[in-house]
Amino acid sequence: MQNTNIVNSTAQAVKRVRLWYGLLLVVVAIFGVRLFYVQIIRYDHYKVAALSDQLKQYEIPASRGNIQAHNGASTLPIVLNQQLFTLYGDPVYIKKPQEVADKIVPIIGGNAAQYLKQLKQKDTRYVILGKKLTNEQQKKIAALKVPGLGTQAQNYRTYPQNSLAAQVLGFVNDEGAGKYGIEQALNAELKGKPGLLKAITDVNGVPLAASKDNIQQAPVEGKDVLLTLDLAMQQQTESVLADAVKSTRASGASAVILDPRDGSIKAMANVPTYDPSKYFNVEDGKLFGNAAVSEPIEIGSIMKPLTTAAAIDQGVIAPSTSYYDPASWLVDGFRITNIEEDGGAGTRNIADVLNLSLNTGATWELMQMGSGKINAKAREAWHSYMVDHYYFGRTTGVEQGFEAEGYVPPPADNDAGINLTYANTTFGQAMTATPVQVAAAYASMVNGGTMYKPHILEGTIDGAGKKIVNKPKVLKQGVVSPKTSAAMLPLMQNVVAKHHFNPDFDYTAYTVGGKTGTAQIAKPGGGYYADKFNGTYAGFVGGDEAQYVIVVFVDKPTNGGYAGTAAAQPVFGKLAHMLINDSYVMPKKQ
Repeated sequence: MQNTNIVNSTAQAVKRVRLWYGLLLVVVAIFGVRLFYVQIIRYDHYKVAALSDQLKQYEIPASRGNIQAHNGASTLPIVLNQQLFTLYGDPVYIKKPQEVADKIVPIIGGNAAQYLKQLKQKDTRYVILGKKLTNEQQKKIAALKVPGLGTQAQNYRTYPQNSLAAQVLGFVNDEGAGKYGIEQALNAELKGKPGLLKAITDVNGVPLAASKDNIQQAPVEGKDVLLTLDLAMQQQTESVLADAVKSTRASGASAVILDPRDGSIKAMANVPTYDPSKYFNVEDGKLFGNAAVSEPIEIGSIMKPLTTAAAIDQGVIAPSTSYYDPASWLVDGFRITNIEEDGGAGTRNIADVLNLSLNTGATWELMQMGSGKINAKAREAWHSYMVDHYYFGRTTGVEQGFEAEGYVPPPADNDAGINLTYANTTFGQAMTATPVQVAAAYASMVNGGTMYKPHILEGTIDGAGKKIVNKPKVLKQGVVSPKTSAAMLPLMQNVVAKHHFNPDFDYTAYTVGGKTGTAQIAKPGGGYYADKFNGTYAGFVGGDEAQYVIVVFVDKPTNGGYAGTAAAQPVFGKLAHMLINDSYVMPKKQ
């Protein structure tokens, strides 16, 4: 009986061992299957999940290109980079956010509650806590040795010439994007290409340099940009404009100085202006725009030389042509008249049209384009010169943000007084243009008939020091014939000779020509204000040839007199004398 119990007990023990052995095999099998599933079948998924906690990606900012301009025979940087730091945090690694927030405030200022809110975010691995930290502040942050808190060097724009050429340059916002001016127009060239760092980190978020999973791509520096601007010319232009706005009690003014031999812009200025290093303090965003390219207006009588050139070029009049001027024309039920200095009805010539600024004379020239009438033929011929020759109503392509097209009315009959509209365009009303458009048109009129693209970019310089020159671009040959161009020079010189802004100056030693414009300002609902005008002036100065075209717009001067003569002409005179006195222009050889 005892042996039987022993046998039974042994059998039960063996069964228990086998049961536990079987259970152990099942457990091992389960773990094996699970490991196979995790390591083989779901390998990619779990690798990504693991790396999401360990892999951090950093963008390495590229150094933005500097901007240079001419300073006499050399060049000078007018926009540079200053290295400052961005403070960031990774909420995953910030274990004591309140403590960290309290430590940050004494170093960079700000609000601890705001920092705490950012550091407690659960849906991000990167929060920006501060920008534009100095080197000293960066060192203090590093001394805290807080896991998950770091700084990143970043370049910010600095302007050694302060506000000089601010609206030509534009600025770079906090996101690193160029806004307005050159910074916007050439953003792709200037910004370069940011680098990339993907790094496996330790538990404190510190990159493990030896990890094979690290990927690093070096940034490509932005190109330096060289402008055609002459800094001395730019500074004096801005100073003359500022004085003019003050003395004429105008709301603003713009001026362009352009070389008609290649289309390069030597100065382009606006008043009022701003400090690009403090762009964030500007309340009126309109101040950022370069009005010389973005604010078209009705240009007034500075259109008359262009109308005259178009008529001469078509062969419907000659520079010496005389005609009878009735002192008024009735067009579409409205009477076109002149200012009081026209002397009334009488025989006039082409020189009188410009010298006396005859609206009736410009209208008569339009009539000659239509075989004696303002009709479809006249409108289409004049429209072709405005748009296809002088390039009004289209952007010039100058390297500036927000360039405006201006407006030229289509020539088709619109049953709304189209003949009157076209008569008005001959003396610069019912159409609009910018100073840079007028400068380009005048340049083509006085340089023999070549329309160059107005440009402010002379070239770019890459990180290796290689300079790529921006060659002048010809937009059109034969804007007017060389013969027409040659005829216009003395006609416009005659205007200056009859309207001296400096009677003691010997104008015979230089080539100086120009034309004033006084344009009524259009009402928003139609018609024109009787007491609001813009003053304009367009002309050229040189020795044996026209070397510079100068265009001046003065907005709403209130100093009395005709706006072109009283406000814009003095600016042209001062700029022309500046070019002569500073030896930018050499006298005639004979």
